[in-house]
Amino acid sequence: MFYTLKLFFRRNFFNRNISFLASLTNNPLSIKKAKRVGRGPSSGKGKTCGRGHKGQKARSGNNRVKPGFEGGQTPLTRLYPKRGFVNVNSKEFSPLNLQRLQIWINNGRIDPKKLITMKHLYDSNIIHGIKSGVKLLANGKEFFNTPIEIEVSKASKDAIKRIESTGGKITCVYYNSLGLRALLHPEKFKIIPKQAQPISRSNIQYYSDKNNRGYLASI
Repeated sequence: MFYTLKLFFRRNFFNRNISFLASLTNNPLSIKKAKRVGRGPSSGKGKTCGRGHKGQKARSGNNRVKPGFEGGQTPLTRLYPKRGFVNVNSKEFSPLNLQRLQIWINNGRIDPKKLITMKHLYDSNIIHGIKSGVKLLANGKEFFNTPIEIEVSKASKDAIKRIESTGGKITCVYYNSLGLRALLHPEKFKIIPKQAQPISRSNIQYYSDKNNRGYLASI
């Protein structure tokens, strides 16, 4: 009896598989038969194959051209010459107005009794993202009335006059990119690099001028 059941099960299993495989078909309309083009006018897609007469869209390929292609005529990118240039030696100083500095002092975010460096300005969030240094400007100078001692990269004539008229002192100090990074983020250095001296003629003249309150003027 056991052999009979086993034979019956095996026979039904194989019969079921064979009948199932024989009936495998795609779903209706799931596969569309490819249309053969260029096989005469009666096919509906003869001669020009549905592309029309000549031109860019009648050519083989994906009919896509590169960006800026204008059909063969001189493209706009080549029609006009380039103007100007990018000065790789230019410096971008972060501006700081006297009025904003006075607000930070009044709010207690900057201590006017200590020497104010660009490190203190950066930590107080009065300036974000110092790239080449800080330039002190005289905007809102009528609101500034606190004597301070400050070191920045550059300063305008009116800002220098206003700082000194209140009994303060200002010094313009040169920093290269490495020195400025060491000043703002000393925790990233095992050994603080020595402060670099200006090497270009314009920087030497600027930081050696007493009128600019350069730190080299007293040397």
